[in-house]
Amino acid sequence: MTLHDHRVLLDAAGEPVVTLRRKLMSAHDRWQIFRGESTEPKDLIFSVKRSSFFQLKTKLDVFLANNTKEEVCDFKVKGSWFERSCVVYAGESLNIVAQMHKKHTVQSIVFGKDNFMVTVYPNIDYAFIVALILILDEIHKDMKNQ
Repeated sequence: MTLHDHRVLLDAAGEPVVTLRRKLMSAHDRWQIFRGESTEPKDLIFSVKRSSFFQLKTKLDVFLANNTKEEVCDFKVKGSWFERSCVVYAGESLNIVAQMHKKHTVQSIVFGKDNFMVTVYPNIDYAFIVALILILDEIHKDMKNQ
């Protein structure tokens, strides 16, 4: 028996874009991302897992749904929630497809409200990047609560 936790990413009209489902009994913080509100295997878009159990900086391996062997990741995320930043790479390469960092503004300093600058490179899906950032946020919330 496996336990799951999930989040649904909505668009501006309130329609579900993707469902992020986390396997709670997984050693590597495994997440599965599905189309819309589905959690059916046929609607799986990609899965994410931490590269290793013990990490100083978070490293995530991303596997597209058709990469069932998971021998080589399709994307890699390297992030530091302490620094509030991350970089998304294409596979095992150094080709950057997206970046996120904390934007220091008067509002963020005075009111403690974090603002982020996200750069998404051409031909990369915005919802894909937002889903990865949400997963990073959830992982770091869990680490903070432990």
